[in-house]
Amino acid sequence: MCSTLIACLAAGLVVFGQGRGNQGPGPTVTVRGHTFTQQSLFQRNIGAPDDQTAQFPPHKVIGNIYYVGTKSLSAFLVVTPQGNVLINSTYERNVPTIQKSVEQLGFKFSDTKILLGSHAHGDHQEGDAMVKQLTGAQVMAMAEDVPALQAMKPGGKEHPIDRVLHDGEEVKLGGTTLVAHLTPGHTRGNTTWALKAQEAGKMYDVVIIGSFGTNPGTRLVGNATVPGIVDEYNRTFKVARSLKVDVPLGSHPGMYNMEEKFAKAGKGGLNPFIDPDGYKLEVDIDEAMFRAVLAEQQKAGSSGQ
Repeated sequence: MCSTLIACLAAGLVVFGQGRGNQGPGPTVTVRGHTFTQQSLFQRNIGAPDDQTAQFPPHKVIGNIYYVGTKSLSAFLVVTPQGNVLINSTYERNVPTIQKSVEQLGFKFSDTKILLGSHAHGDHQEGDAMVKQLTGAQVMAMAEDVPALQAMKPGGKEHPIDRVLHDGEEVKLGGTTLVAHLTPGHTRGNTTWALKAQEAGKMYDVVIIGSFGTNPGTRLVGNATVPGIVDEYNRTFKVARSLKVDVPLGSHPGMYNMEEKFAKAGKGGLNPFIDPDGYKLEVDIDEAMFRAVLAEQQKAGSSGQ
């Protein structure tokens, strides 16, 4: 996501003719005491303008999974004996910050063997070419997002794609297996990653949400570019609810209340990132907003607005 309309246009998040003509707050939903407008939910994820580039303290989440992103753009490092997996390069300008975070945790950026992504928006995958240039990592992407990624060329760089993935395929490295779940709507190839992590002798199911959100500007009714977008979102929520989740993470820290949980980490008791109810709440909020946006657009369409 992005901090301004101009930035959104550059990142491909808002396309005129495919969204609401009115870029106002959008509909309002309340789920279990949490109230959002469409715009405020978007803002919860993107944060303040500087949050997209400001380093957040790198930290261990659980097991072999570490956070190496910024205040509002997530990047995760999965560490294995055979090298590491980086999930999300974010903007190209953030790659040095991610590298710094990896090194502050005591790991080598050059040990990055595989680069994955959440979805084909610039704030999550624009830096792929630079990461590959610096590390030689194999870049893997969901098939449905390949066209959008190939159009993403910061500084004229071709977007590297070494392996095209399909729904349910596994990415394996050093004893860790990540499963790519196609959760379309937000983008055609939006990917939710599932893996397991061990802590204190117990295995936990970890899910990294690609995005279940309906951005301001998303046209759900009469979308000539993606006529089946409603069906894609419906599929996504079905998949989201089928996943077993102990530790929810996401492409934006706001999706899993990272700052609040980070403040509690290391103070004894259960790892605060273990939060299955938090995952269910996030899915409920995102689906409620999708239904509200759809109803608003259907009403506008039927009244000829």
